[in-house]
Amino acid sequence: MQWSYSRIDTASQCHYKYYLRYIQKLEVLPPDDAGNALILGKAMHTGLQFGVEAAIKEYYAAYPIITDEHVIEAMKLEILIPKARALLPDGGEFEFKINAQDVIGYIDYVTDDAIYDFKYTSDGLRYKESMQLHLYKNYYDGITGNKINNLYYLIIPKIKNKIKNINASDSAKYINGIYDEAQKAEPMLMPIAYDPNYVIEFFLRIKRISELQEYEKQKTYLCNYCEYKKYCQEGENYMILPKNERREIEGAANHSLWIYGAPFTGKTTFANEFPDPLMINTDGNTKFVDAPVIRIKDELEKEGRITKKTFAWANFKDTIDLLESKENTFKTIVIDLLEDLYEQCRLFMYDKLNITHESDDSFKAWDKVTTEFLSTIKRVMALDYENIVLISHEDTTKDITKKSGDKITAIKPNLRDKVATKVAGMVDIVARIIAEGDEHTMSFKTSEVIFGGGRLNITNSEIPLEYSEFLKVYDDKQEEAPKKSTRKPIEQQEKPEQLEQKAPNPEPAPTQRARKRREQELEEGELPIPAPEPQPRVRIRKR
Repeated sequence: MQWSYSRIDTASQCHYKYYLRYIQKLEVLPPDDAGNALILGKAMHTGLQFGVEAAIKEYYAAYPIITDEHVIEAMKLEILIPKARALLPDGGEFEFKINAQDVIGYIDYVTDDAIYDFKYTSDGLRYKESMQLHLYKNYYDGITGNKINNLYYLIIPKIKNKIKNINASDSAKYINGIYDEAQKAEPMLMPIAYDPNYVIEFFLRIKRISELQEYEKQKTYLCNYCEYKKYCQEGENYMILPKNERREIEGAANHSLWIYGAPFTGKTTFANEFPDPLMINTDGNTKFVDAPVIRIKDELEKEGRITKKTFAWANFKDTIDLLESKENTFKTIVIDLLEDLYEQCRLFMYDKLNITHESDDSFKAWDKVTTEFLSTIKRVMALDYENIVLISHEDTTKDITKKSGDKITAIKPNLRDKVATKVAGMVDIVARIIAEGDEHTMSFKTSEVIFGGGRLNITNSEIPLEYSEFLKVYDDKQEEAPKKSTRKPIEQQEKPEQLEQKAPNPEPAPTQRARKRREQELEEGELPIPAPEPQPRVRIRKR
């Protein structure tokens, strides 16, 4: 068997991925994202060998549809390829093939005394510990008889599409910002000192991989970029419809909660009791909690006389991007306060829509703000963490009118009614925090006056404001026996004609004509039917 560097590198990342790719030889659907590393890497190699035009042609040919994102990636290639090509000496050979008995590979570029490998990446330093160039030198020297003295990685910086202080909605500024970043970027040659121990390590890994009996999954941040992610997590039948049978109701592994209450009732302190919390805070009231905090606020940056502003809502969305990568050890995500985020979302959308209030574009602005906010909060609720806690202040400034005409004060979170109702549907429980003296409680009462509820059947209307007591609410839910439907499957249900045979036809009340016919039958000799008892006569006194 011939071993390649990429084969060994795949096994080092994850044994199960190695098993799927090289043992099972499973193929996946071609990627459709514009920033796919494999497609861009191949296009970069083509550009360095044959020029920019060939690179862009190959890049576009890999996709069935070309969007603005693809055009932006092609623009980066057009800028970076000439810069990178200028670092390579002329007279070398591209794609030199190593075809030994036990190893196969391709050297990107080789000259009389140097080997070059191209890396289109945003983190070139991690390749310093790679054994790829050491392996290539060892076999190139043996095959050609020439001695290579220098090893280089050609690091071509990958430009991110998120440009600070520029909204993607402003397409002209957005594209110009990426163009400026690409113009500033400079490829570099990173020299590597040859170490024969890396070659020895390569063959030791071959031995370990050859002896594998089981191919275990290795969960790391690289799982987010693996082409087998869905297959690995959900099995080979992840695209097949589930079996038509009712599921056993399982206990809730994750907790989602929305609490609200008056200021200083202990909401943030209660959230601080959850395991390994991260506070995403908007109001700065985190002096008496020891959890790590990310402060969500507007940021101003001065460049000479120009002041650039990054909206708090944009920073919040960047925070969600980081949390989705799961490259942390947090177990609880706390949003404090939710209504502040809604206001920050409004200001962000005002700038994006070039308005000063939703009423400036009453047909669309309200809906656009609501959609932007709720779609982002859905991303928060979909995060793979044990606990998601939303916190709001209490609003008692609004009155509602009952059917009787009485006006009473409504107790609800300080959030627009339409938005609050949607958020309530995303969590397990909506609870009110009440403080009376030194006693702090969590109330699950709900009525036409008090906003609350949830999808758990909670027996106690109030519990002490303690994390241990809160967990008992979920424990009680898990101890409940799952209720299964008593409805029979369709094939076991009785058909209408069977029901007609089983159910006796009720005898209709006799009409006047039927009574006469019955009397005639009695005169002809049939058995008499006992006459009904006479009803007492009711007398009505006239006034």
